[in-house]
Amino acid sequence: MSSSRWGTHAVEMTADHVIKRFPRKDGGCAQREWRALTLLATYAPGLAPEPRAADLAALEPVVVMSRLAGTPLRGTAVEGKKIEALAKAVTTLHEAVPADVVCRIPLRPGHQDELVSHLDEWAVTIRPRAGGPVRQAMDTGLDWLARSGLGADTRREVPPVFGPGDGNLANYLWDGSRIQVVDFEDSGRSDRAFELAEITEHVGSWVEHPLDVSAFLEQFELSPVETARLRESRRLLALVWLFLLAGEATDRPRNPPGTVERQAGRVLELLAR
Repeated sequence: MSSSRWGTHAVEMTADHVIKRFPRKDGGCAQREWRALTLLATYAPGLAPEPRAADLAALEPVVVMSRLAGTPLRGTAVEGKKIEALAKAVTTLHEAVPADVVCRIPLRPGHQDELVSHLDEWAVTIRPRAGGPVRQAMDTGLDWLARSGLGADTRREVPPVFGPGDGNLANYLWDGSRIQVVDFEDSGRSDRAFELAEITEHVGSWVEHPLDVSAFLEQFELSPVETARLRESRRLLALVWLFLLAGEATDRPRNPPGTVERQAGRVLELLAR
């Protein structure tokens, strides 16, 4: 999930570097981007762009980084070697930054408690405008949420990891042999199960060329607690996406017709497991 998914920054590309310019009130996006780039340059060199320069105190903050070669996974068939490379990149993201460093990193935006709070609000503002299968899925999802116990902060049961915070496959670049990662505006402290759910439930993972979720998740050895948290996180994020898609401006659709109805089906399917 990305709080900046609507494109709140300007990007300028040259032959060898990328310049990202952020609005005056960017909510800390530039700072998170720079912190992630510097951390990964130290602990996982080659996985992400190299940090070149930054002016975080400017009225419009700027972050300059190296430009990576590669093609975004979104919109392509992600299978075989691509799935293995994606899992390897994600594992490196989660394991490279030492635990004592991760514990000092602020919690990422769009964390569990924040999403639950958004859903409480959207139940009042978006739900009344929905109907049919979409409304049914919303109601079923909200009933589940009320019983789920997610408000009790279940993050404490799983180890913290560094999380990029945005599961959009467009942020994962395939160069023919490996995956590199871009876009860390919503990065921060998270946990592995939640970040995996970010990828599997992002609309970009299924609306065009569906990601083989089973094959992807089979690449990870999760503890029983993480497995249970992954199930609940997938349900939560799928429900969030249902509300986001239902709240899209109908005159400026970002996804194909019928996407919100398909998402309603995905929510009900996940809740039935």
